Amino acid sequence: MEASTQPTRPDRPNKPDANAELELTIDALAYGGNGVARHEGYVLFVAGAVPGDRVRAVVTKRKRHYGEARTLEVLEPGPDRIPAVADHPGAPWQVLPYEKQLEIKQQQVDDALRRIGHLDGYVLDDIVPSTQQWRYRNKAEFSFGVDETGVLHLGFHPPGRWDLVAPMEECLLVSERADAARRTVLEWARAQGLSAHDRRTHRGLLRNLVVREGQRTNQLQVRLVTGPAPDDAIDFDSLVEKLDAEGLFWTRTDQLAETTQGGETSLVSGVPALEEELCGLTFEISPQAFFQTNTEMAEKLYGIAGEAAALTGYERVFDLFCGIGTIGLSLAPKAGEVWGVEIVQEAVADAINSARANQVRNARFFAGDVRTSMRELVEKAGSPHVVVVDPPRAGLSQKIVRRIIETAPKRIVYVSCNPTTLAPNAAQLVEAGYTLKRVRPVDMFPQTPHIEAVALLERVPV
Repeated sequence: MEASTQPTRPDRPNKPDANAELELTIDALAYGGNGVARHEGYVLFVAGAVPGDRVRAVVTKRKRHYGEARTLEVLEPGPDRIPAVADHPGAPWQVLPYEKQLEIKQQQVDDALRRIGHLDGYVLDDIVPSTQQWRYRNKAEFSFGVDETGVLHLGFHPPGRWDLVAPMEECLLVSERADAARRTVLEWARAQGLSAHDRRTHRGLLRNLVVREGQRTNQLQVRLVTGPAPDDAIDFDSLVEKLDAEGLFWTRTDQLAETTQGGETSLVSGVPALEEELCGLTFEISPQAFFQTNTEMAEKLYGIAGEAAALTGYERVFDLFCGIGTIGLSLAPKAGEVWGVEIVQEAVADAINSARANQVRNARFFAGDVRTSMRELVEKAGSPHVVVVDPPRAGLSQKIVRRIIETAPKRIVYVSCNPTTLAPNAAQLVEAGYTLKRVRPVDMFPQTPHIEAVALLERVPV
């Protein structure tokens, strides 16, 4: 019998082998910062490349319709590529002029709303540029790890290499004082002979260092994150002597993933909370509470959210995912009352303390899961006139969107850190009778692909 042959489909892309090294030309930037290239019809998202680059890259993942690759060498730089300033991988877009970064971020917000949300008719305001292009971060999470020679380092992982930490002389994303604290901890850890946690074997002690700074109060908070260990496993006295910080904390966690959240945190020395000033208010920030990472731009972001809320003095405002109450307390002077909900109890305690310290009497904060506590909140407070949401990167679940729709606020102010989750959430609200009026991107994170935006949705009158 003659063997049958299956004809090759001309429209089926030729998928490259895993670990294959390819020469690729980068056509565009995808949301998240990876370059987009095509190899014989197969789409590859390439870390470490920008539009116009001709690169040699290794294929790291292969899926049915697309793959991922990592740049090994830039063979020919694209027309927009400029020399890097920082010697670390924490600023992947530093090879693009800042004006180009802003242009791309503006386009990506618009593209997500139109392509993912199938939305149009809204006003897309110009992106608000950051007041600082470097040393703008008030918080940084550094990873302990080794380089290819086994030397302990404290910095950032190279793209796609969670088993390594790149050597770093100086972090240009944080202040000189914050970076000095990082170097002090690294030198101390090396002198103590402490080892980095290995995600593959789960051996080794040191996982992360979180450095947070009150940029307007000049307070520094340092938190060492390790694997499980007895109380006497670390000589903290020798670190306290060297470290210039108002508060030092120790978090012990057995989580498999690399994360600084969760675990058991204790105060080693100093004050239990950092103070910061924002929008004319003073806030207390406990170690694991969320606070916007760019202080100057947070004030601008909340100002834009306040304009969108258009408060006149009588409105009931729900502040969902309120964190330590920054948005809610900034809105309180123009609101009738503010009700905040946040799942992290320590953050709610911070919000309550900050409301008391700032003599804000029309704001209340509660610990709870937004997904399950909305109906109870309405029973207690009444229906809101305005809902402000500042969700995590994953956006709002469908259930939370339904609960917001049930409360029937006149306006919804959505503060987004991810346009690809803002888009479907906005589409759900539009389908339920809201109109997406305007969106304003805000650049909180220069030299990186991260994008913030404030979206205003208004209920269509029946």
